[in-house]
Amino acid sequence: MTYDVFGVGNAIVDIQLQVDDAFLHHIDVAKGLMTLVEAEQQLRVLKALAGRATNRCSGGSACNTIVGIADLGGTAAYAGKTADDDLGSFYVDDLRRVGVAVPVAAGTGATTATSVILITPDAQRTMLTHLGISTTLSPGDMPEAEIAKAEYLYVEGYLFTGDSTRAAALRAIDIAKKHKVKVALTISDPFVVSLQRDLFWELIKGPVDLLFANLEEARSLTGQHDPIEAARAIHQHATNVALTLGAEGSLLMHGEQLYPIEGVGVTPVDTTGAGDMYAAGVLYGLTHGMTWKQSGQLASHAAGRVVSQMGARLDQKFTPAEVRHLAGV
Repeated sequence: MTYDVFGVGNAIVDIQLQVDDAFLHHIDVAKGLMTLVEAEQQLRVLKALAGRATNRCSGGSACNTIVGIADLGGTAAYAGKTADDDLGSFYVDDLRRVGVAVPVAAGTGATTATSVILITPDAQRTMLTHLGISTTLSPGDMPEAEIAKAEYLYVEGYLFTGDSTRAAALRAIDIAKKHKVKVALTISDPFVVSLQRDLFWELIKGPVDLLFANLEEARSLTGQHDPIEAARAIHQHATNVALTLGAEGSLLMHGEQLYPIEGVGVTPVDTTGAGDMYAAGVLYGLTHGMTWKQSGQLASHAAGRVVSQMGARLDQKFTPAEVRHLAGV
């Protein structure tokens, strides 16, 4: 089997539910932020949520993108580290159920990572993440033969915050370049830029073929406030750039051409996974013969649909006819 995209990232079970501001105050967490927590604190939060309706799925930023590609009709694989526990089994089974190949063996000695995503009525998400065994993803987990089968390698920026995971990401990129697989990188978060700005620029000027970033990440990376100037600053070094602007749409840059993509007007319910689904749309389009503009249009609609529902997975998947129509094919 060959893959449109091979993803590498943290393997995290997402546990999503709706709460009110009073609950956030009760568990004493900062609203609208992602906070890393230890296993004991995560367990206390999960106990406080007992009896509430939750939505559980395999997650992590790159994982959301890979599932999105599969949902659009593409072929994909994912490398992330899970534990030999019930949550780890759920994670792998959940991915395989939607057609994503999972070539990395489970590890021992720690628990599978979890992210409790608390969504308030204003559609803001507050995330409590325990990274567990996902931090032990290593260069030895990168399957060269499987990566070599892909058209694109997609790497999650969060991996660059840990020594082992950073080494795994760099190993995957080296494998991709060896086998002439194109490399797409998502920055993931402005705080990641603050930690790894020099390394990101080194990758952008070198092996990265397509960079994904939102406006705040691009501003942090370039020092440019204006979206177009930020995109151009990156495009001076990156062959291709996809810059998301929230409800305002996005900017694609390819071959020194700027392609503005309109946003899709929706009533936001949960912004979880919007950027991840956008990346899925772009990568699906590029690996299925679409132009950059067509790929961007599909990505905008995909992101709009995921924002209008709970969770990072599409409740209503696109039909092949919808994909062609929305992309303008």
